[in-house]
Amino acid sequence: MLFLNNDDVKRVLTMEITMNSLDKAYRELARQEAVCRPRIDIQIPTKDAEKIYQWGTMEGGSMSGYFAIRMKSDVIYEQEYQGAITQEKYCVRPGNFCGLIMLNSIENGEPLAMINDGYLQHMRVGADSGIGAKYMAREDATVVGMIGSGGMARSHVESFLQARKIKKIQVYSPTKANREAYAKEISTEFGLEVIPMNHPRDVYKGAHIVAGCTDSAVPIVIGKWLEEGTHVTCVGGKPDEDTLKRIDVSLRLGTAPAPWGLPEFGLADEYITYAAKPKDNAGFQMKRAGNRGHGVIAEDRAVFFSEILSGAKKGRNSDKQVTYSERGNIQGAQFFAVAGKVYELAKERGLGRELPTEWFLQDIRD
Repeated sequence: MLFLNNDDVKRVLTMEITMNSLDKAYRELARQEAVCRPRIDIQIPTKDAEKIYQWGTMEGGSMSGYFAIRMKSDVIYEQEYQGAITQEKYCVRPGNFCGLIMLNSIENGEPLAMINDGYLQHMRVGADSGIGAKYMAREDATVVGMIGSGGMARSHVESFLQARKIKKIQVYSPTKANREAYAKEISTEFGLEVIPMNHPRDVYKGAHIVAGCTDSAVPIVIGKWLEEGTHVTCVGGKPDEDTLKRIDVSLRLGTAPAPWGLPEFGLADEYITYAAKPKDNAGFQMKRAGNRGHGVIAEDRAVFFSEILSGAKKGRNSDKQVTYSERGNIQGAQFFAVAGKVYELAKERGLGRELPTEWFLQDIRD
């Protein structure tokens, strides 16, 4: 059993590798050679009425060799800053997090690796948006409007650079110091023109791609500010109703299959939440206890990745269309795909800490 921390992952995982791994996994899902389920969260009220404990899991596996489950232990709460409501989380104390990926072999069941999920998390979410831009953004897209200045906003730049010849980033986040620091960092690292904006509407002016990358509890992509031909993705917060109305074509990368023999249990929702005392949900705006994530965005205008692969449907049909892309509820597939590749590369380079496999085996049958 190999233990890999975030530094180990960062040494082997590039955005190109991440996007290629996910593209391969989504093709396997389309061929029914892989399987995953929607994210499942369990929420339990804590002694602090403003906080909830949340245990979240996502899992999936493929005939190509791996099964993985991602497990996350959080205390979550919401806070307001300069009029923006965000969801915050921690484990043990603010600033610490507990997210682990367990990777197994499907051939003999062997536990192969335990991997910290922080760096991989940013990369796999950014990669989804890059795949969406690859298939849906205008071919001549060069300008990105970025809403948010954290880790997800950084990985999104990397993924968009893989998909299009990006030259300019227009960034807004509520804290001036954060957006200015982001602009300096991204400009230096990637050699791009990065302009921090003082008002969120300025992000949209001349942008070919608009990306929402925050933990906002309120809509952050504003439809009335979108310009003709924009491609939109939103991995934090959500698009407003005007945005949903303006979408001409929406790409969904996949939907988890229904349980075998139980088609009535099939869900398009991104997550399912089970809750103790579901009515006592601390008044959360972002994720109320017991709620499910949204279904298919702009369902009547949606195309699926499998349909594009088969040639049954096209994505963008003109440079004037407003397009959208979303992952769907196939997060579980991301972990066997990317964690499996990280494991292989780390083994090749001798990274990580080996733990005795015997520690994780037993001779008592359950």
